[in-house]
Amino acid sequence: MQAPRFLETYAALLEQACLDTLNQRRDVVPSRLIDAMQYSLLAGGKRVRPALVLACYHASGGKKTDIVMPAAVSIECMHTYSLIHDDLPCMDDDDLRRGKPTCHKQFDEETAVLAADALQALSFELLTDLDVSAETRIELIKNMGVSSGCQGMVGGQMMDILASNKTIDSVLEVERIHLHKTGELLRWSCEAGARLAGASEKEFNACSRYGKAVGLLFQIADDILDKTATREVLGKSAGKDEAQNKATYVSVLGVTKACELADEMHELALSACQDLKGEGGEHLRDLATYILKRGQ
Repeated sequence: MQAPRFLETYAALLEQACLDTLNQRRDVVPSRLIDAMQYSLLAGGKRVRPALVLACYHASGGKKTDIVMPAAVSIECMHTYSLIHDDLPCMDDDDLRRGKPTCHKQFDEETAVLAADALQALSFELLTDLDVSAETRIELIKNMGVSSGCQGMVGGQMMDILASNKTIDSVLEVERIHLHKTGELLRWSCEAGARLAGASEKEFNACSRYGKAVGLLFQIADDILDKTATREVLGKSAGKDEAQNKATYVSVLGVTKACELADEMHELALSACQDLKGEGGEHLRDLATYILKRGQ
């Protein structure tokens, strides 16, 4: 399925903002380090997490895109840091990301680790620059720490490692891993957009429900693609999950049942959108369908 047009618009805005952010620091950062940061941060992709920030912001009544842009760049920095680390030889040991050599292959392992560390720190720095109340900034920073750290993404990565080479036959255990590993940053994106728009309680809850559903949908679809898609479609090595004996929705349920669960998560995401209005709500509906059908 072709990506929704609005994703291209959001991605273009995001990439320019990322480039501006790095260029503002280029004179005070070692050139090799910032080159590696830029290489990974601007390596392409659909920019789903920043798109969720922007779409939920607009769906909750937000009007000024420039106000929310630092949060969109922040989540992309945090996500990119995690990808650089995921690709390292001590983790998933991958040579390809988005059709290009991974950061440690393009540069070296030491530079890749430091570039990832710098992007993680930059993610928090950018949230302090938001033109909103101090209370809102503190809330976003705290939630980013929880969602990205030991209680969120990093904790989920640890669960994933511990589950490797074990027989995991519970879909609830797989869900627990991926709610943390993948879902937390997607949920943060949705809730951040709503919070920055000054969403009503109803709108905020709808964005949060959407984020949770899309977080699982994204991972289920990713597991299915890893099993069924080619290296060319994925832009990275195919079949890595099975080769590394990872606990996935496909390994527990099989492809057919995993597809049925993806359909259920898609319906939950669409249901959450009923409480969201305007163009942003339409974008969220389109994005959920794209995530379900990407690669088709």
